[in-house]
Amino acid sequence: MSAPGKPHIPVLIRPLIRAVSPVSGVWLDGTFGAGGYTRELLKAGADKVIGVDRDPLAFEMAAPWVGEYGDRIEMVQGTFSKLDQYASGLDGIVLDLGVSSMQLDQAERGFSFMKDGPLDMRMSQSGTSAADLCNEMDEADLANIIYLYGEERASRRIAKAIVAARPLTTTLELAKVVESCLPRQKPGQSHPATRTFQALRIAVNDEYGELAEGLMAAERALRPGGLLAVVTFHSVEDRMTKRFFQARSGRTANANRYAPEMQREKPAFDMIEKKAIGPDAEELEDNPRSRSAKLRVARRTDAPSGDVDRKSLGMPMLKGER
Repeated sequence: MSAPGKPHIPVLIRPLIRAVSPVSGVWLDGTFGAGGYTRELLKAGADKVIGVDRDPLAFEMAAPWVGEYGDRIEMVQGTFSKLDQYASGLDGIVLDLGVSSMQLDQAERGFSFMKDGPLDMRMSQSGTSAADLCNEMDEADLANIIYLYGEERASRRIAKAIVAARPLTTTLELAKVVESCLPRQKPGQSHPATRTFQALRIAVNDEYGELAEGLMAAERALRPGGLLAVVTFHSVEDRMTKRFFQARSGRTANANRYAPEMQREKPAFDMIEKKAIGPDAEELEDNPRSRSAKLRVARRTDAPSGDVDRKSLGMPMLKGER
C-alpha cells in the first residue's frame, strides 16, 4: 500500500528484504496488487516472481510495464489460498494482506467510506457484494459480521439501522447510516464507519478463510529453506499469522508443566524473528497507512507439511462455520 498521490511504496519492504536476504531463485507474490513487492524482489536478486492476484485490475495496471521483465515475471489470476496449485519448490513467498491502495483510491470499487461509489468491495469483481449483504442478510447475522470481523462494539445498533435504511446502494449512504449510530468523531479518531466497512470487506472476500488456507498452501509450496513473509494490517490477521507460525514451528508449550511431554511433530518452520517487525519513523512519515503494519518471517524446514485447525489460529467464526 502507498499514500495517495505518491509513487507506490510497498509497506515494510526495507525490513522485509533485509530479513530474507540474500534473495535468489523463484518467489511467489501472492497479493500482486500494484506490483511493488514483485519489483523489489527482482531488484534484490530473485530470478523470477510469480505474481498472483484475484483482482483483474491488477493485471490491467501492470500491462504497460510488466513486459520489461520478460519471463522473470509470470502472472496468475487466482487466490493465494490456492498458491500451491500454481507452483511448488518455491524459494520464497510474500503475502501483503488486506485492501490495496489502488482499490481504496478508486471510488467505483466501493471500498472507501470517503468517496461515493457503488457498495461493492469485491476484490475479484464477481460474486456477492457488500450491497447484497446489507440489503439481504438477516439483522442478527449482519450484526455478528460487524462485531466479529470489524470488532465494532455498536454492531447490533448499526445492523438495526442498516436494515431500517434498506435498500442501500452507495458507500456514502452506508457511511451516513453508521455515523448516525455512533458519537460525534473527535480529532485524531478513525472514521466511525472504519470498522463496519472493514467487516463487510472481509466477509465479501472471505479474507480470514483465505489467510488460513493461504498459510497452509504456502507451507506446502515452499522448498526446505524457503522463506515465508507475511505483512498484516490489523490485529486478527496478525494473531492468525502469529499462531500459525507458533503451531508450525513447535513453539506452543504444554499447558501443564507436570504433564507428560507430548510427542510433537517436527517443526515445519523456523522463526527468523521472534517478534513482529513494524514500520520505522521514516516509513511512517513516507506512508501513514503503514502505522498498523506488522511483518512476520519464517524459514521452511524439511518436515512434512500439515494442517492447522482454523479455531486454533484465533480466526473469528460465524454461526455454522467450522
